[in-house]
Amino acid sequence: MDQDLVADLYRQMLRIRRFEEEAARLYTERKIGGFLHLYIGEEAVAVGTASVLEERDYVITAYRCHGHYLARGGSARHGMAELLGKETGCSRGRGGSMHFYDLEHNFMGGWGIVGAHVPLAAGLAFAQNYKETDSVVVCFLGDGAINIGPFHEGLTLAALWKLPVVYVIENNFFAMGTPLQKTAPTEDLSIRALGYPMARDSVDGHDVFAVRSTMHTAIRRAREKRLPTLVEAKTYRYRGHSMADPAKYRTKEELEEWKKRDPILTLGEKMISLGMKETKEKIDQEIETEIADAVEFAESSPMPDPSTATDYVYV
Repeated sequence: MDQDLVADLYRQMLRIRRFEEEAARLYTERKIGGFLHLYIGEEAVAVGTASVLEERDYVITAYRCHGHYLARGGSARHGMAELLGKETGCSRGRGGSMHFYDLEHNFMGGWGIVGAHVPLAAGLAFAQNYKETDSVVVCFLGDGAINIGPFHEGLTLAALWKLPVVYVIENNFFAMGTPLQKTAPTEDLSIRALGYPMARDSVDGHDVFAVRSTMHTAIRRAREKRLPTLVEAKTYRYRGHSMADPAKYRTKEELEEWKKRDPILTLGEKMISLGMKETKEKIDQEIETEIADAVEFAESSPMPDPSTATDYVYV
């Protein structure tokens, strides 16, 4: 096994985890306003996917967007500053938790309206064909987005126009707070692809290597054949839907069972078994330093000047 790859995957997942944990702390201290949707537990999906993307590819996602932003190469400093509404944030303090954006890394944003970004991903993919590039688009969405109109619209256009897009359902089984068995007649959400039709796959979203393999195939199909794929990644969030959600719709026992499969914990154990204990400890310290620096940067950054309140307003 490539130890450099193992170390990098561990580093990226831990970076997201510690970022989110510090975000939760700042929220409880009332330094972050509005909603805060954490990605804790789902890190392997974003990191495994990002690890097989090229710089020229595009990513778009919903409002649980911090993990995707960081996995795509986003700055922890600018992400944390955005959470605090600071001018140095990745969206200049205008977007907050749900609207991270990073054009430098082709991260086309988190979108706050459930499922509204699914057809936008089709539009991004159409643009790649129109410009005759070989870039692909990856669109992340939650299981709660698959029962609304824009999901159907986006996948219909992707299949009809043969677009280079990969749709990834991050199935954490609860949407906002309703168990999946009450909203879907099957546990395999990738079966939705048969209605369009397009290629499909389902993967263990807690296994970063399985995610890499599955996404490699889907992205290669998009890049070389210009065809879409629907991938379901079965994952689990350890926190509620947002920081305002006590998650009483599940048991503590269920949560603890999922935590035994924590993607960061299991990869850390694998590193130790591979004789990489010192590497792991070094990464742990590096990430602590980076996230502490990000928090300090964010807290010391200025708020946007009130005179710029109407800047960047489209209408």
